Amino acid sequence: MILELRLSNMFSLRDEMTLNLQAAKIQTQKSRALEGNLFTVGGEQMLKSVALFGANASGKSNVVKAIRACVEMIRESHNYNEDTVFGFAPFKFGGYDQQPSSFYIRFLMEGIEYEYSFAMTQTEILTEQLYFYPNGRRSLVFSRDERKGPEKKHVYEFKLVLKRPMDVAANTSRKTLFISRASQMDRELAKQVFRFFCDEVVLDYRLPQTVSVEQILQEQKTRLLEVLRTADSDIVDIELAGGRLKTYHRNNPRVAFDFETEESEGTKTLFRMMLSMMDIIQSGRLLLIDEIDTSLHTQLVEFIIGMFNGSERAQLVYTSHNTHLLNTDFQRRDQVYFVNKREDGSSDLYSLYDYKDFRDTLDMEKAYLQGRFDAVPYLGKARI
Repeated sequence: MILELRLSNMFSLRDEMTLNLQAAKIQTQKSRALEGNLFTVGGEQMLKSVALFGANASGKSNVVKAIRACVEMIRESHNYNEDTVFGFAPFKFGGYDQQPSSFYIRFLMEGIEYEYSFAMTQTEILTEQLYFYPNGRRSLVFSRDERKGPEKKHVYEFKLVLKRPMDVAANTSRKTLFISRASQMDRELAKQVFRFFCDEVVLDYRLPQTVSVEQILQEQKTRLLEVLRTADSDIVDIELAGGRLKTYHRNNPRVAFDFETEESEGTKTLFRMMLSMMDIIQSGRLLLIDEIDTSLHTQLVEFIIGMFNGSERAQLVYTSHNTHLLNTDFQRRDQVYFVNKREDGSSDLYSLYDYKDFRDTLDMEKAYLQGRFDAVPYLGKARI
């Protein structure tokens, strides 16, 4: 589970921004009624979903884009060559294109808290650190500062956690994250951290997932059919027979349709999307979705968010400009963030929870559209 993310100098995210997935201590009646939106692990209360709202071009997509770029670096940097350019760009104005960018994540893995961070330019790693709390106290696993080089013994500092760490360091270029190389070289703790970013963080539900259709149908067919009904489908039953999916429709529920050849492309896309979503929820992973409402009806989007809020421990981080989702009836104030574009072109990220004078009984959508939280477009008068 992810506790906190921090990003700086990536795309429009000039200054360090913090996305906190730990629940705030809110004691209002409405927040208590939404305690199902939280789960507890390791003594921490966590949010099951977090929304980022903002106008078009405000930078909300850049938050997701930056997280994805950094996670991809962790997954792939051991394969990078000397000509590789990392998958992000620094803020372009005010000299920030000459300054480093940074990523920080605090997460829980098997009940133990970890802090992992790195700083880089577009072409090389500058610093990298991993700490953990094995006994409730912060302990260094390794730290790296390439600015102290060129000798590896000056660049790296280790504690007694990884076996033969200098062997890994000797094989880690400035294009490569140490945690990625250490995992590749069979260092156990590094492999666990690497697997966390590969298995527990889903960058896009549309990417191929290893999903057991049979298991989903056995355990969640009722919910899957409910989703299809919400999307105005007349499918009333689904079964897996002889390795092929069969569907049955309302007007004649005894006649079987072959799913792959006789259902519409829209129905097949929605079905596969929901299989992926349900697998993510069932396995308790974190999912990133940019513009969740781009091609889905509002009711279906609310249904999906409700699935995560009703899960045991899955997490969802999504962006949207659909103001109808700004509703305190199904989400707490600490589950809502806003992204605003400043005059200098940089993006600002802040939580609704920061507005201490906003009460749960007020209309969140109306307040947003009135500009109370700043993150709305300014529409001047058109010239005719």
